[in-house]
Amino acid sequence: MLTTHEDIDKIAFTGSSATGKKVMAASAQTLKRVTLELGGNDPAIICDDVDIDAIIPKIAILSFLCTSQICMMIKRLYVHSNIYPRFLQAFVAHTKTLKVGSGLDPQNFIGPVQNSMQYGKVRDLYSRISQEKWQPAIGGTLPSMDPAKEGGGYFFEPTIIDNPPETSRIVTEEPFGPILPVLKWDNEDDVIAAANNTKMGLGASVWSKDLERAERMAKQLEAGSVWVNSHFDVAPGVPFGGHKESGVGTEWGVNGLKAYCNSQCLWLKKGV
Repeated sequence: MLTTHEDIDKIAFTGSSATGKKVMAASAQTLKRVTLELGGNDPAIICDDVDIDAIIPKIAILSFLCTSQICMMIKRLYVHSNIYPRFLQAFVAHTKTLKVGSGLDPQNFIGPVQNSMQYGKVRDLYSRISQEKWQPAIGGTLPSMDPAKEGGGYFFEPTIIDNPPETSRIVTEEPFGPILPVLKWDNEDDVIAAANNTKMGLGASVWSKDLERAERMAKQLEAGSVWVNSHFDVAPGVPFGGHKESGVGTEWGVNGLKAYCNSQCLWLKKGV
């Protein structure tokens, strides 16, 4: 295995936190350096001064792009109670326009979950909607078509869960499928605590016209990448990595390059 081979000094891995722990444990046998880019459960905090119509299309794309199978997609959406009803209504209306189907059709936006194992995990989460009495604002029904049959596929309709309990699986777990919890907030300190109440720390965002307020909140979020009025912006020159169980070290930028190097101090004495 790469992780135990004596001639390999460095391992970089992108995947789930559970697998990342196994990679790190195996690499420890030969004290390899590791860079781990792992899962996320990214929160986005929506303040009450936003232009709802302007940001809804952005939020929808950043929540459901690639069937939500990107580690840095928005996975938890916290919306201020002052605008919650209007925001949810507009978000649902826009989500209804996102077509589900084969990626070969350019009119479709949401494709299939990428493999049978993940399909089973997402299906289990959808089955919890009625059992846990979550309130879907849109979607929420299990696929009726058998993906193993001709014409089938690992498809789910986009689903928005209206204000579920903070302790529910849809909030605490990363779905890696097109199902998103939307939660209310009133107090700034409380929503920051809720956003940080996770083992993950990959990305997070704050949306507000008041940049001073947004920056103050953003600096308190425990994540490797934090955005104001955007999410999932990346650039090769900017370090990318997670806090907590979202990873070890960074890729990209000078920090990322240095992770593939060893420091060496050379002492040279003259006149000996």
